[in-house]
Amino acid sequence: MRFECQGSGKCCVSRGEHGFVYLTPKDRRSLGKFFETTTREFTEKYCQKDEGGWSLRDDQKGCVFLKGKQCSIYEARPTQCRTWPFWPENMNAKAWKRDVASFCPGIGKGDVWSGMEIRKQLRLQEKAEENP
Repeated sequence: MRFECQGSGKCCVSRGEHGFVYLTPKDRRSLGKFFETTTREFTEKYCQKDEGGWSLRDDQKGCVFLKGKQCSIYEARPTQCRTWPFWPENMNAKAWKRDVASFCPGIGKGDVWSGMEIRKQLRLQEKAEENP
């Protein structure tokens, strides 16, 4: 599959039920370091907890770290963001066409991702979902 981020910011904006950025403990630690604060302080300021675990606070418009169409925390972005669009729920032809290719301008652009590279991204996301 070909994919290369086009910097549209579309994946950072809530769309229906797809609006939460879930964070692993490692994500929260990394973001705390990125902001030069403790994990606890980062969590208190930017996170909320629900039945799915910790997520970034929802501001109803999209990710709080989206500035214009750019991710202001790109270097430290959470696992969920780093593994887009290679999420387990996207890996069937119907979901890919309906939820990914029709939405994301990076599909079909850039380098070809090998099956091995995609499986690595899937494992990262699956691991993150197991350890919210």
